[in-house]
Amino acid sequence: MTKKISKVVILAGGLGTRFAEETSLKPKPLIEIGGLPILWHIMKIYYAHGIREFIICLGYKGYLVKEFFSNYHNHVSDFSIDFQDNTTTFHNKQAEEWKVTLIDTGQNTMTGGRIKRIQPFVEDESFCMTYGDGVGNVDIRALISHHNASGLEATMTVVSPPGRFGATNIDAGKITGFREKPLGDGGRINGGFFVLSPKVFDFISDDSTVFEREPLETLAERGMLGAFPHEGFWQPMDTLRDQRELQKHWDSENAPWRIWHNGDE
Repeated sequence: MTKKISKVVILAGGLGTRFAEETSLKPKPLIEIGGLPILWHIMKIYYAHGIREFIICLGYKGYLVKEFFSNYHNHVSDFSIDFQDNTTTFHNKQAEEWKVTLIDTGQNTMTGGRIKRIQPFVEDESFCMTYGDGVGNVDIRALISHHNASGLEATMTVVSPPGRFGATNIDAGKITGFREKPLGDGGRINGGFFVLSPKVFDFISDDSTVFEREPLETLAERGMLGAFPHEGFWQPMDTLRDQRELQKHWDSENAPWRIWHNGDE
């Protein structure tokens, strides 16, 4: 039976040290593309594929992410304030069909630890997981179907990288291991869009666990980690140069990850 997946966990608590110009003032997921945080763009991607429940793992300057969502209508809508009677009138109120859960997962918690901390909010359901700093036109529905058909405990989207990333070893549709940065040898890398079963929590020890190390490596060694190839657009926002490149895509009005309806802002 096909498992319905209704939630996505987004890791949004890192320091973003390569963005010192921006992250001294805000967390990396709030760095803007087209006037809205990259976190918003990621959520719109999932929303376009029917996922409306978001669990956001906060850490560094997480209170600013809370402020953004607490005042979401103010951030994305035009409005008038009448100071005489203290009323606010919205002129183009933007309403998202989202349920957003914001969890402080610790200032210095590693990626695995952040995932472990939100276990009570996903309970015994499989869920999507991604990072708060990368976009792509990944077919989330196809990713979920691929995961369900595989019968494995985790599925990782794999993409063809620029040469600076570490690559995966893939055999018969399963990830069997990882290797350090190849020099353009055609290897595929972690594209950051996952589907995870609740059994993955068993592979995470505590706050110090780096998800991309022990948990994924163990799952790969045991033949429990599937690979979902993505041939389309994918780009992380690791540096200011990446942000400028994504902004150019957005300004062109043909951003590849903008898979939602043009009028749905």
